[in-house]
Amino acid sequence: MIKFFLMVNKQGQTRLSKYYEHVEINKRTLLETEVIRSCLSRSNEQCSFIEFKDFKLIYRQYAALFIVVGVNDTENEMAIYEFIHNFVEVLDEYFSRVSELDVSFFKAMSQVFLSTWQAQASPDQVLVLALDDDPTSV
Repeated sequence: MIKFFLMVNKQGQTRLSKYYEHVEINKRTLLETEVIRSCLSRSNEQCSFIEFKDFKLIYRQYAALFIVVGVNDTENEMAIYEFIHNFVEVLDEYFSRVSELDVSFFKAMSQVFLSTWQAQASPDQVLVLALDDDPTSV
């Protein structure tokens, strides 16, 4: 089960966070700081899966952004790793080359999460759903 989703830049600033379990606001800041430090301190040669406290971190780096997903111990790491990639593909297509600023106002994120997580969903299917929900799309 996904506990949280973070998008962080190389400077360690959280650009987007979504929690799927209740975490108090003051504890979120501390958790994000520790998670970011753990991911940013790793080299490119190291594995993108980290055992962290009572859960796992799965992360991927795309240019200046790190996407980090916290999951419970029973979750399939490779499935989450692929989920992150699908999420980025959808963002990239939706924004025509996603940038760090685009992330802050991506309104269809919840739909992307729900749709992407379905086993049969492809990035193209998710994009269609996201565009259907966006009143600004033509």
